Formats: sequence, C-alpha cells, structure tokens
Amino acid sequence: MMKLAVVASMVAGAAAFAPAQVAKTSVATNMAFEDALGAQPPLGFYDPLGLVSDGDQATFDRLRYVEIKHGRIAQLAFLGNIITRNGVHLSGDIDYSGHSFDSFPNGYAAISGPDAISGAGVAQIIAFIGVLEVGVMRDITGGEFVGDFRNGFIDFGWDTFDAATKVQKRAIELNNGRAAMMGILGLMMHEQIGGTFPIIGPL
Repeated sequence: MMKLAVVASMVAGAAAFAPAQVAKTSVATNMAFEDALGAQPPLGFYDPLGLVSDGDQATFDRLRYVEIKHGRIAQLAFLGNIITRNGVHLSGDIDYSGHSFDSFPNGYAAISGPDAISGAGVAQIIAFIGVLEVGVMRDITGGEFVGDFRNGFIDFGWDTFDAATKVQKRAIELNNGRAAMMGILGLMMHEQIGGTFPIIGPL
C-alpha cells in the first residue's frame, strides 16, 4: 500500500511539471493569422491579450483598421513635432489678431497652457479632424484592403505596382506606424519630463 502511495505521488509530481495541454481549437485559431501582414520576426503573430483568439476575421479586420489609422496619425504627429521643434512653421498669422504661427509653443503646450492658442482655435482643429474622420479617413467605396482610403480619388500609382510590391509597401507603412505610435508617446512623456534630445532639441 505504501509503495502504491509513493508511486502515485511521483506521478502527480511529474505531472505538475509537464507542459500544459493546449486545445486543438486554440492552436487552430492562433494559426489563422500567423501569416497575416505585420506578423514578422522576432515576435511573429503577437496577440498577448488574446483579442483575436477566437479566429474571427471581422474582429481582426477591425483591429487592423484601427491600428493602421492610428499609425498614420502618429506618423503625422511625430513628423510635425520634429519639424516645428526645428523652427519650421507656416508663414503668416494664425488669426486676425496678428499672432504668427511661430509665436506659439510646440507640442502639447500649443493647445494647453498660458501661451496656447485660443479655445476657438482648438475648436476649429477638432472640427477639422471631425470632417476628416467622417468624409476622408474612411473606406467609403470599398477598398482593396483594410485601411484603403483612396475611395477612387487618390492613387499615386498604386495600381501600377505588382502584388509583391503592394504587400511590401503595406508592411512598411504598418511598421512605420507602429514605430511612430511609440515615438509620439515617448515625445509626449518626455515633454512633461523635460530635457534635450538629438534632432528634436529641447522639450
């Protein structure tokens, strides 16, 4: 009886260190997007929160749509920070009172703080963003892929590329957008901390 108990305890101990069994459905759903655009070394298909663990294509397309749009906005934001912090501003005045574009601070201080633009100016910016969101930055006519906002108007020679070149350019945009999201977040954080950085200058 004692020998049986010892053997049973050894089996139980060994089982505790054995790799957990993964359901076949989980493996299948993970493989559904492992070759998707943007799944590349070193992380491959990376979904730590399991947002598309059920393999739903509609959910994946929606998240990819949001990722692409945020990436494009972040690229514009990061580039805008670099340009304005290097002293490049629009010429002329921003309002009828004679305030020039370069008379306002850079970064977040341009819309919040003692030297920020007026509330009416901020409202105009928000309204312009709303117009872009409703009528421009969206797929109206049914694009070739998720995030295709050409809508039969803007092309820049896209239709002249072969399939491999299109995939490459879409991957480049996706990666640049991911980098820009991290970049603009870093700039926003360091703007509050302060300091001086290469290319960007003082924050």
